Amino acid sequence: MMSQAPSVGFLMKAQNCYNCPMAKRKIAPFGYYFKYLDNIDKGVRDSKEFGSILILQIVEEVGEMSRAYLAEHGRKQTNLAAQADETYKQEMGDILVSILRLARIKKLNLHDAMMYSLKKIEKRKTEPKK
Repeated sequence: MMSQAPSVGFLMKAQNCYNCPMAKRKIAPFGYYFKYLDNIDKGVRDSKEFGSILILQIVEEVGEMSRAYLAEHGRKQTNLAAQADETYKQEMGDILVSILRLARIKKLNLHDAMMYSLKKIEKRKTEPKK
């Protein structure tokens, strides 16, 4: 019997409880998505090629998001195929899921990665390169 991934409702309730003082066990915000992906990626996540496939998927999704964004915002308004496909907002979700999947199989700490990047951007504002 295959276990089902948690529902969106479950994820929302659990997320609201993340900072609850009564919560017995706190799960990192990305932990909910990782749990959902456990079922989706079962059987493939440990294959040697999966990381490479996910890198290519991220590149593909960024291209799709770019095409959809440019179609919607005037650069490529004549691109009817892009307009009929998913919106750039939907494509952004595809990119995020692909990044989560890669981070998960490579056991990356996403909080640390996010904080590193945020601090790097902040530093650029206060200490611009000469």
